[in-house]
Amino acid sequence: MENFWTKLPKPFTVLAPMDDVTDNVFRQVVLSAGRPDVFFTEFSNADGLVHGANGIPLRKLNFTPDQHPIVAQIWGTDPVNMEKAARIAAKLGFDGIDINMGCPVKEVVKKGAGAGLIGSYSLSEKLIDAVKKGAGGLPVSIKTRLGRNENIAQEWVTFLLKKNIVALTVHGRIAKQMSKGEASWEEIGKIVKIRDRIAPETLIIGNGDIKSYAEVLKMQKKHGVDGVMIGRGIFGNPWVFVKDLKPVEHPKKDYINLLLRHIDLFKNTWGESKNFAILKKFFKMYVKDFKGANSLRIKLMEAENFEEVRRILWSLD
Repeated sequence: MENFWTKLPKPFTVLAPMDDVTDNVFRQVVLSAGRPDVFFTEFSNADGLVHGANGIPLRKLNFTPDQHPIVAQIWGTDPVNMEKAARIAAKLGFDGIDINMGCPVKEVVKKGAGAGLIGSYSLSEKLIDAVKKGAGGLPVSIKTRLGRNENIAQEWVTFLLKKNIVALTVHGRIAKQMSKGEASWEEIGKIVKIRDRIAPETLIIGNGDIKSYAEVLKMQKKHGVDGVMIGRGIFGNPWVFVKDLKPVEHPKKDYINLLLRHIDLFKNTWGESKNFAILKKFFKMYVKDFKGANSLRIKLMEAENFEEVRRILWSLD
């Protein structure tokens, strides 16, 4: 089976998997603004996929044909269910499967999943082998962090690189930091050097605090990463993946039009029955840094349905 990772330009860009954010609708919005080279889904629970495949976990794996190449990210601690989940994802037509070994959310870590797997070598090996088996030839990658409560990246990454994975994404923080403090790209650079010695064919993707395409190029040149994953940076600049060294200052109208597109896609994809409140968390991304933004955001947050939001936006000059 073809490995799409080998055909990507360098440095390539990736939209990070963010739970309850980077769903099918949000990825379509990003597509309309300026696509990354690779999309990741939200992270999906393997147990939920296996035992409740018609519920929320499966909805997290919805995607449109124009989102290829797209990678399904799964998480869990049961090798049997991870294998089955990988098989489900493969049948859905994904281009690759990623194992989440970096989520810092306490509820996930307490279960021994996500970043809770960092340092758990025996179980992690079983999970990787299981996903490879279920993937049916699809390329398998891993996303992780520098450590759980302390930096053990040298030992941990050495172990992962010996598992013959196609790509390794490293967030430059330990799990305990969550998103606090600066991401350590110096540590990511050290991981690139470890890769060069152990597994030169494995791609290294750096992640953390990137806000522009110019920074993508800078990190590739300075630290030698093959690609850069951007997460929270998309909230500050929806056009962050546009490959322009001189970022365009988008006017208020561009943000409003993008929000209107988000609203239409949300309604058309999920229907009126989907909780309207879910959409409200995105308003701050579009309504900011222009005259009257605060009052406009308050009006939007007080709106009770899609049509009311549209009327408010259409009434703007």
